[in-house]
Amino acid sequence: MSIEFSMQPIGFIYSPFTEKSQTPIQAARSQAIGRVEVNPEFSDGLKDIEGFSHIILLYVFHESSGYELQVKPFLDDQLRGLFSTRYPYRPNPIGLSVVRLLKREGNILEIEGVDVLNATPLLDIKPYVEDFDVRLNTRTGWYENRSKR
Repeated sequence: MSIEFSMQPIGFIYSPFTEKSQTPIQAARSQAIGRVEVNPEFSDGLKDIEGFSHIILLYVFHESSGYELQVKPFLDDQLRGLFSTRYPYRPNPIGLSVVRLLKREGNILEIEGVDVLNATPLLDIKPYVEDFDVRLNTRTGWYENRSKR
């Protein structure tokens, strides 16, 4: 079954990173400050967002093209299945970052922990809610051994 769809950005994420090699591997490892500019027609959707300490950004890896189903992740030296990694070259180049929300001014969100290229197209924003988003007793597959090194 094949379904086609299209999405348009609701805004853009701005960061100090202009080259792929500059971006941190994950938002949790970054203290970089950035901003999210939500297009004005969507700014009413930001009502109450400032009550959350963290938000989840869904975006397009707009500088990514092509993919392989087995890749060497940035934190490993072995081939792994693409879907067991956070490698940016994917069949649908969608990225996800959890960032700290520092403040909101109108349709602009100042964030900490940005890990994307400057002017990354933003698809959606969701609030980070500990009751829904934290999982206990998890396994981290191949990364578990890597993270202990």
